[in-house]
Amino acid sequence: MTEQELIQGCKKQKQAYQKMLFDKYAGRMMALCNRYCTDKQRAQDILQDGFIRVFQYIDQFREEGSLEGWMRKIFVGVALREISREKIKYRELDQGFESEKSVEPDAVSRLTESEIHALIRSMPTGYRTVFNLHVIEGYSHEEIAGLLGIEASTSRVQLMKAKKHLQALLVKKNRMIGHEQHI
Repeated sequence: MTEQELIQGCKKQKQAYQKMLFDKYAGRMMALCNRYCTDKQRAQDILQDGFIRVFQYIDQFREEGSLEGWMRKIFVGVALREISREKIKYRELDQGFESEKSVEPDAVSRLTESEIHALIRSMPTGYRTVFNLHVIEGYSHEEIAGLLGIEASTSRVQLMKAKKHLQALLVKKNRMIGHEQHI
């Protein structure tokens, strides 16, 4: 079945087509949901809400871009609405962290995908949100500012802090790996 046929079946609200769409994209969308929140139940709620919105608004998909890209925007929006309930104060996230210690160039390549996702999930919500939106989803700082109701400069600062925080986590992880290798 082509993606076009799948889309048309969903537009006609046929459950078999909706199930096929869900089966095809649920894994990728769940990964997106997991990047935005640390609680698995909340991520599953976002997944469910996201698919409800996809099926509700599938008639608005104009097939000018990829279906997955259109869906990702919906899921990001649902995730951001869920996160916004936390009342994040971006200026107050100036936590102390180890920085200025260099990370070995191949440090990231020694980590598994799940370890990298775990490091991202362990970041404070504000850092993680801006990091995901900019680095993974490709939004500009101006777009992030509009989505989160912050200044573009705040987005830039949060990204810088997120990268430093991630670097500190990598340094710590490398020390643990190095310690394990010497035991």
